Amino acid sequence: MSDAPPPIRVLVCDDQALVRTGYVTIFSAQPDMEVVGEAENGHAAVQATRQLRPDVVVMDIRMPLLDGIEATRRLAGPDAVAPPKVLVVTTFNVDAYVYDALRAGASGFLLKDSPPAELVGAVRTVARGEALLAPAVTRHLIGHFAERLRPADTSRRAGEDVVSLLTVRELEALRLIAEGLSNAEIAAAMFIAPETVKTYVSRILTKLGLRDRVQAVVLAYRTGLVSDTP
Repeated sequence: MSDAPPPIRVLVCDDQALVRTGYVTIFSAQPDMEVVGEAENGHAAVQATRQLRPDVVVMDIRMPLLDGIEATRRLAGPDAVAPPKVLVVTTFNVDAYVYDALRAGASGFLLKDSPPAELVGAVRTVARGEALLAPAVTRHLIGHFAERLRPADTSRRAGEDVVSLLTVRELEALRLIAEGLSNAEIAAAMFIAPETVKTYVSRILTKLGLRDRVQAVVLAYRTGLVSDTP
């Protein structure tokens, strides 16, 4: 009797057949993954997800009928029941709505030109319940949309609430998370052990009622806790 965990069930959603075929080939070659379905638009992805119950949906953004943002909101938004993890795979220079997808409930994003090993690793990361932000573009991406992230009537109060709930060290960790640093990089920057970083992250999410690191990044920028300047 095998003690191996069940494979990660993956649904691939992209309007380009060639891209879907490439993803399916990559994921099917992994011993810990199983591709349970494909979808060519967001509407089909929503239907397939509700029928097939994948663990992770690999989601494109620009698609006909229903785009990846709205599909993500329906699958993983605040009103979703038993939501899957959604990994948005996007072309950064084209898709100006990556932030909207993250806010809609995505567990992270990756660039379409990422190597296959990074794509596979990203699926494993979100399947574990961790959020994935591509560190090289996190500051650029969210900083670029910083003004639209901060409604003037709510940001100051929200920022005050965050400051009052978190300790000084937790606030420092939150700022580093928002800059796209990994746990190892945060540990080095704060001169603490990686295990301590994990504890800080868990406390931050619990205190602020957040689901994952993506929501923590969004909140940090919306409340002005981090600067939008490089």
